[in-house]
Amino acid sequence: MKASKVAYKPVGLVMGAVSGALAGMVFKQVWKVMGHDEDAPDATDMERGWREVVIAAAVQGAIFAAVKAAVDRGGATAVQRLTGTWPG
Repeated sequence: MKASKVAYKPVGLVMGAVSGALAGMVFKQVWKVMGHDEDAPDATDMERGWREVVIAAAVQGAIFAAVKAAVDRGGATAVQRLTGTWPG
């Protein structure tokens, strides 16, 4: 295993936590913009319909994946600029 990959592991873990928190904040704002006053429904929320639950999960998943990819890519790019080596 390359040294840059090992050195990047702790950075990647911290950035993963940050990206999760950021994605949660982005999702809450997007959910409000979509016209919902309440928080997104849980899958087991009996008072919400299938459509709303599945749409919320799909939107949340897409936002999480996009934010995580952007944060991971930005972190890898920063490591390459600092060390001259891509951490992958």
